[in-house]
Amino acid sequence: MAQQKKLVEAITSRDTDFAKWYTDIVKKAELADYSGVKGCMIIRPYGYAIWENIQKDMDRRFKKTGHENVYMPMFIPESLLQKEKDHVEGFAPECAWVTIGGSEKLNEKLCVRPTSETLFCEHFAKVINSYRDLPKLYNQWCSVVRWEKTTRPFLRTSEFLWQEGHTMHETPEEAREETLKMLQVYTDFYKDTLAIPAVIGRKTEKEKFAGAEETYTIEPMMYNGVALQGGTTHYFGDGFAKSFDITFTGRDNKLQYPFQTSWGTSTRMIGAIIMVHGDDDGLILPPKVAPIQVAVIPVAQKKEGVLEKANILKDRLLDKDIRVKLDDSDKAPGWKFSQYEMMGVPIRLEIGPKDIENNKCVLVRRDTREKISVPLENVECAVNETLQKIHENMYNRALENLKSKTYTAHSHEEFLDIAASKPGFIKAMWCGRTECEEKLKDETGGVKSRCIPFVEEHISDVCVCCGKPAKNMVYWGRQY
Repeated sequence: MAQQKKLVEAITSRDTDFAKWYTDIVKKAELADYSGVKGCMIIRPYGYAIWENIQKDMDRRFKKTGHENVYMPMFIPESLLQKEKDHVEGFAPECAWVTIGGSEKLNEKLCVRPTSETLFCEHFAKVINSYRDLPKLYNQWCSVVRWEKTTRPFLRTSEFLWQEGHTMHETPEEAREETLKMLQVYTDFYKDTLAIPAVIGRKTEKEKFAGAEETYTIEPMMYNGVALQGGTTHYFGDGFAKSFDITFTGRDNKLQYPFQTSWGTSTRMIGAIIMVHGDDDGLILPPKVAPIQVAVIPVAQKKEGVLEKANILKDRLLDKDIRVKLDDSDKAPGWKFSQYEMMGVPIRLEIGPKDIENNKCVLVRRDTREKISVPLENVECAVNETLQKIHENMYNRALENLKSKTYTAHSHEEFLDIAASKPGFIKAMWCGRTECEEKLKDETGGVKSRCIPFVEEHISDVCVCCGKPAKNMVYWGRQY
């Protein structure tokens, strides 16, 4: 068992050094590795398999709501990017530029896409002519580049994978409905697939997306009380349409501007999975995105009939569309137990000579480490039921963490005290002025507004910062 003990000790405790714990898991669970380009990561097969399962689930949800996948170019001409002033100013510090093609200097430099609003607008101007062409409901799976100064695998990288939805609508009401509908799609996905609860609401003017009229966000809390912006949806109004001269002939036979939305999530979700669910032994993966849902471990596998029985178990589970791996390598069972715990595999099935003799196997849950003796004839049913129980338990644990680390501040002094001593979200009243947002951020060393929730509590009548009449209740917190 020495190998097992050494493997577990290789992970820094999350309560000792959360950042180091996170990096240890990313590397030791073989999710990603560093590349030769600063800020860019290599997503390894196991990490990419998680992304593929995320992508498959989300893509199904998008198509169910009528969206189609498209693909836009990687490069944006500078003149195209400049057409929307607020948008380009918001992304200018993060843009990467191509100035040479082959051996020749380009006549116009090209931006490596940080996001694709301008590209979609250029295309929409060509394909939208009549109200009959609307709505346009598009989504793109691609990578984008934002030149980040401080990077961390999955959380902030210079290049990352994501999906970006871009839609055009006949009326502002339809566009606003789309913006909120896609926020709900994200919320349902986080809960039903990732087992992650979150606070949802509208961003303040200061925090909204560059060029948007309204930005909405889903804000899950990590184990350590820090927020991670999990996904955003944006209502643009007709601002981009006017900048790019996108018009259509309306039902009244007059030229009109369409109304636009965009929405996106990224590989940052893998970081959320790690930081919401993981423990000191490694990953704990939500069953619906786990590349391996069940690891079958034969014990004393050289003894007659053990491998044969293990293979039968594997095949039966595969027939039920359960993602399963049989580990028949010559490594010790103890090492295998630790390895699949590290990888976050939801269920481990152990089977050896005594189990076969009793016509049973041992089912071990990753989330609770509970060991259950299961009759072999009931394995498929037991696995499916346990996978559902694991999902529910993971969600409830994360919800309890969110609730226990959410505090209420009634005064300026109380806000500063909570920010200094209690990691988590702070609910507090706000007057609506950007100056107060900036002051609170400066005073606390980084606590920012997360969102204005759809259902606001009335904590007091005055702003927690300046004491003037309050307009909204806001969730505040630190972020990754």
